[in-house]
Amino acid sequence: MANIKDVAERAGVSVATVSRVLNGHGPVAETRERVLAAVRELGYRPNNVARALRTARTGTLGLVISDLTNPFFTELADAVEDAARGLGYSLVIGNAGERPEQQDDYIRTLLDRRIDGLLVSSAGTGSAMIGEVVASGTPLVLLDRTVPGIDAPCVRADGRTALTELAAHLAALGRRRPAIIVAPAGTPTGGERLDLFRTALAAHGIALPDERVGATPDLQHTGGRRVMSGFLDLPEPPDAVLATDNLMALGAMDELRARGLRVPDDMALVVYDDVPWFAHTDPPLTAIAQPTRELGRAAVRTLLERIEGRRAESVLLPAHLVIRRSCGEPPARTPARGTAPGKRTEEEERGSA
Repeated sequence: MANIKDVAERAGVSVATVSRVLNGHGPVAETRERVLAAVRELGYRPNNVARALRTARTGTLGLVISDLTNPFFTELADAVEDAARGLGYSLVIGNAGERPEQQDDYIRTLLDRRIDGLLVSSAGTGSAMIGEVVASGTPLVLLDRTVPGIDAPCVRADGRTALTELAAHLAALGRRRPAIIVAPAGTPTGGERLDLFRTALAAHGIALPDERVGATPDLQHTGGRRVMSGFLDLPEPPDAVLATDNLMALGAMDELRARGLRVPDDMALVVYDDVPWFAHTDPPLTAIAQPTRELGRAAVRTLLERIEGRRAESVLLPAHLVIRRSCGEPPARTPARGTAPGKRTEEEERGSA
């Protein structure tokens, strides 16, 4: 069985350098990759028990995710796991299922396992246990969602520019009666997206009255369908709907189909949180895409800064608007025969991936 000296010889570095890499300390990226490649080639497995006794660390990070059935959070968890593994850490994941009490159970379990640090994408508006994590001194980073009253860095996406672009896009297409399906009342993410969208629309003289704001009891398909049903029963239904979560958007689409209505002929539909198959629906869905993989990597880097005792700041990464066909956008033009094709649109690039 290979030992740490074998890894050092294979990578052409010192034993101390191998140890630093495996403990999450950072030599330059090239050296770190060489060490990790040697670890994989030799099948080396560090003795984590002995290492924990020497360093008071376990080489394990915890992640409590709000809902693993949601494609956005599934990809986010995968990105975190990939980043953690690349830095020599194991990751233990707990799925809160959008239930604060289940979230608390997982946090207690992870703390009992003496994890080196914890990432939390909070269910709802948070829970008492998150405050206990801070009080315990365990390094904590919030992911995607802020938690009121918690002093910890948060890594999340900024939708301001994307929502501003969306408002301009709807205005240009003549959509003057927009509506929005938002997360349960009181959640910071839902409230922020509502405020940003309402402000962006106002710049184009478009109102977003309360009757065209629908809050779901959860972030599920059923909630999106129920809110869309209410919109369609209004005396003057909306002509465009922004669903601020991908599962809610699917429910909204189902309600439209059940009533014999078509996107975009009868209703424009936009989704906040792009997923790969939205480029292949009929019509392809215009969406706001969050930088999911970058968020996962940034969250792990920020948590390791806290573990090392360094000051860690919150990270805000930009989301962007992906224009497809669900708002009545004109189809992309095909270059004339014999002419050189122009630059492909982002939609075309994503659709052919």
